[in-house]
Amino acid sequence: MGRYRPPVARSAPYITPEGARALREELHQLWKVERPVVTAAVHEAAKNGDRSENGDYIYGKKRLREIDRRVRYLSKRLDELTVVDRQPEDRDRIYFGAWVTLEDVHGNQHCFRLVGADEIDPAQHKISIDSPLGRQLLGKRLDDEISMAIKGATALCLISAVSYSTKSTSPTE
Repeated sequence: MGRYRPPVARSAPYITPEGARALREELHQLWKVERPVVTAAVHEAAKNGDRSENGDYIYGKKRLREIDRRVRYLSKRLDELTVVDRQPEDRDRIYFGAWVTLEDVHGNQHCFRLVGADEIDPAQHKISIDSPLGRQLLGKRLDDEISMAIKGATALCLISAVSYSTKSTSPTE
């Protein structure tokens, strides 16, 4: 058996201004700050002679490959992304960048922001528009019902709030 991996579906090429800024900062950090430090460490380790048993050299080269791979990915990805910095005209519908509050039958509220694949962060309640829930929410209106899987069970949820604020916290906080 080879190393074949089936092609992965392309994610939506959208990103928020905050997400684009974070990717550019990561690219700058890797290329201008971290890579020169690791390169200097590898250069010093190479001076020590036998590279086959030199841990600093081996792990430094490995880290350089990781940095270069991420820099290459970020450079290509930033070129193909579209920064969505305008709010939609119909703010009652759910589109990219919206904060959405769902209320289940027990009155529990679940708040999410629909973002691009490069910005997913469950701790900050950011989900991808390519996720099953994200795709289900796109185009829905305030007070529409959707079915959502919560802890292994399917539950009906009501869309109780839609907001397009640009602040980094959900509208319920």
